[in-house]
Amino acid sequence: MEDKEIIQKNSETRSTHNNVTRLFVYDFIAYLFFAVVFLYWHDKCSIPEALLLLLAGGVFVFGCRIPFKVYRQVWRYGSTLSYARLIVSDVVALGLLLVTDAISGYIIRDFNQKPATYAGIIAIISLNLIFSMVMRLAYQYAYHSSANDSPKAARFRTLLRIIGRLNISSAYGEGSPGNRHSIRIAVVGAGRTGASLANELINNPYANYKPCIFIDRDPEKVGRQLYGISIMGESRETLEALSEMDIQEVVFALPAMDADEKRRLYEYYKKTGCKVKIYDYPNMRQAGETKRTLREFDIEELLFRKPIELSEEKTIAYYRDKVILVTGGGGSIGSELCRQIAGMKPRKLIILDVYENGAYDIQQELRIAYGDELDLQLEILSVCDREGLETVFSRYRPDVVLNAAAHKHVPLMEHNCCEAVKNNVFGTLNTVDMAVKYGAGRFIMISTDKAVNPTNVMGATKRMCEMIVQSRSTQNTGTVFSCTRFGNVLGSAGSVIPLFKRQIAKGGPVTITDKRIIRYFMTIPEASQLVLQSGAMAKSGELFVLDMGKPVRILDMAENMIRLSGKEPYRDIDIVETGLRPGEKLYEELLIKSEDLDKTDNSMIFVERDTPLSAPEIEERLDILREAVSTNDDKLAKEAMRRVVPTFRKPEVVNAEAAKSEEMNAAL
Repeated sequence: MEDKEIIQKNSETRSTHNNVTRLFVYDFIAYLFFAVVFLYWHDKCSIPEALLLLLAGGVFVFGCRIPFKVYRQVWRYGSTLSYARLIVSDVVALGLLLVTDAISGYIIRDFNQKPATYAGIIAIISLNLIFSMVMRLAYQYAYHSSANDSPKAARFRTLLRIIGRLNISSAYGEGSPGNRHSIRIAVVGAGRTGASLANELINNPYANYKPCIFIDRDPEKVGRQLYGISIMGESRETLEALSEMDIQEVVFALPAMDADEKRRLYEYYKKTGCKVKIYDYPNMRQAGETKRTLREFDIEELLFRKPIELSEEKTIAYYRDKVILVTGGGGSIGSELCRQIAGMKPRKLIILDVYENGAYDIQQELRIAYGDELDLQLEILSVCDREGLETVFSRYRPDVVLNAAAHKHVPLMEHNCCEAVKNNVFGTLNTVDMAVKYGAGRFIMISTDKAVNPTNVMGATKRMCEMIVQSRSTQNTGTVFSCTRFGNVLGSAGSVIPLFKRQIAKGGPVTITDKRIIRYFMTIPEASQLVLQSGAMAKSGELFVLDMGKPVRILDMAENMIRLSGKEPYRDIDIVETGLRPGEKLYEELLIKSEDLDKTDNSMIFVERDTPLSAPEIEERLDILREAVSTNDDKLAKEAMRRVVPTFRKPEVVNAEAAKSEEMNAAL
């Protein structure tokens, strides 16, 4: 396959060189033709002077086109700049010719001949310029119209082939590397973004997409054309036209859409049965990424939630020029924290993770994006390794510690309770102790909404971590401690979104544990911004929580993802229930519903009032957990978690009362 592509590209290169040679020959023949015609009607020049004039004009015209790189342009993709370069080149050539003759007086010796002869020179060069531009425009039109199956376009291409033997195959024509059976798309938005997309697809011989129609609400644009493509208004007739034109995908090319507009457009165009895509920046942008791409309509965008506006100035100022350690830095949240911190110009960023693949990926991404501007260190280590952790802290002495290292998968931790306690509880304890011992100015713990009245081991361990951190904040250690809670993170490793995508790609079925289940969602960038801002505003001991908005039904999410893939739920891909997993409840409780909340400068961020436990109380509970995990008995470890976390409830009890909950009713 690669050899075939190389042969096709080499063939296209040879074709381009041949076309350039032909264009040069046509330009020269045209110049000779106009010169001869002029000399035939103008008899004031002698034959020697006429030949000298012809030679001088040709030397100046074609001599100037070389430094102006006129014949190095790829004219099938000729832009306004390309034609401007051609015009300027010939104007400069004419000026040099006239100035040279005026100074030397050598070409035209008789003064009485000059006005008429100068007019002739201007006419010859101007007519040659017009012919050159028309020839290139015709070639460019023929190349791009090869995707047009109309008889008129076909006749025009045939005529040019007969006359000029120009190779005008395009990405859609025979002999090109493109695909004649391109995906036919409708572009919503005929502004600068939509025009950029269409231009990119039309001029790319390897594009698999063919823009067939623009749709725009601006009445001044409707009825006109852009790149030869009709612009239609947003109407029922347009929706019918999409079906008649065999449009397969609808692409949003609008630079700015708020949540309400995005919802309206999605609901409007999904009725066509076409796959919906968007021409925009990646929703999960990597560091340094600035290019728009034609991509799938991310499920994150189906939340249709207005982006959380977080104050960045104070946050950036706080993290700038500090040594920052991120545990679990190779994970979904940890890696996004590293991306955002890297842009804040820290003195040093240390990524610590036991999983080397994820840590390596974010390390390479940041090195590509920032190079030597970012002092980046990578440490492969488990937070359970207390001695290794102490080595890292003693070497770098971080100013800020962001603790994102944790086991988070609910069903797995139900089956591996001892490991959950060791990693989540005692791993956090180790990190807290090292932060205090080596003088870290701030310790920020990443928590979860599952810590609110937990029904599973993972949530219970996170609640225990919160209690450890809050208790340590009362001990005047010199370190500012805080915790930040948020809900499910869309697109994170092991989350429901990647699972649904894999199931849809295989043709289904899509599995959900229970069709009644609801969850609160936020994006990875939102979660990371919340952590960083709340950590920067912490004074000590705060438990920050976020207003997550309305809960989302997982069933609705599954149906929307199937539709985004161009399929129809229950017809093309089925959705089946598999039953609730161990420790799983039908809903997560609202983070923002208690009267015991304090507001912050950000209207979306609150502080929960919670009375910290004393150091002896925390140590007593840790001893209970130490004794339990030393047995490596998961049942004993779970019972120990119920003793140390009084709010740890059984899921079947909570699920039995789910129908009465405020959360389940809010999702209806």
